Amino acid sequence: MQQSMKRHPPLRDLMTALPDICAAPPDDAPIRYLCQRPDFGQRDFVDRLNLTVEQGIPGERWLRHPWLRLPDGRPDPAIQVSILPARVCDLIWQPGDAAPHPGDPIVADLDTGLDNLPTGSLIGAGSAVLQVSPVFNTACVKWRVRYGEDAFRWINMEDHPRLRLRGILCAVIRDGVVTMADRLKVLRRGDGPGSDIAKAG
Repeated sequence: MQQSMKRHPPLRDLMTALPDICAAPPDDAPIRYLCQRPDFGQRDFVDRLNLTVEQGIPGERWLRHPWLRLPDGRPDPAIQVSILPARVCDLIWQPGDAAPHPGDPIVADLDTGLDNLPTGSLIGAGSAVLQVSPVFNTACVKWRVRYGEDAFRWINMEDHPRLRLRGILCAVIRDGVVTMADRLKVLRRGDGPGSDIAKAG
C-alpha cells in the first residue's frame, strides 16, 4: 500500500479544531485504536490489550525502556499507559500516512482535559482499571518531527496544558483486558495534583 504524504497541520487548523476537541465525550468513550509498541518505531494494531499492574502492557517497551524511572531505577508506573484523544489523533495522523501513529496504546474519543479527569481519576478500560497520573504528557521531539512545529507548539500554548491535548498518562491499578468493543468509563474523578497511585478495590 502506498503511503500518503499528509502535510503537517497548520496552527490555524489546530486552533479552529479546539471547540470540537473540547466537546469530546466526558465519559463512555468509544475506542478508535489499540496499539502495542514492542520496540522503538514499531506499531502493532491489535483488537485487545492485556493490562497488568506489574508490567503495564506485557511485551510493551515501557518495561525495558521507560523514559521515567523511580528513584530505585524501576520503571515509573505513572507512565504505563497513555490515552490520546481521538479528535487530536485525527488532526495529526491518518492510516496510510508516512509518519507513524503516535504510539499511544489507547486512542479514544474522550475529553482528557484536567477539568474532566483530575489527577487520581479512575478509568475503567474493559476489565482493567487505570488511574490518571500527575505526570503531564508533553509533546516530545518526535512529535515535532512527525507532525510539525505547529502541532508541537500547540500542545503547550498558554492555557492549553489544562486541556491535555497530548492526552493523559495512567498507571494500571487493576489487571484486566481492554478490547476494541469496550468503551472507557470514568469510575471516579480524582482529587487533583498529588493524588497517590493506589490499588483499586
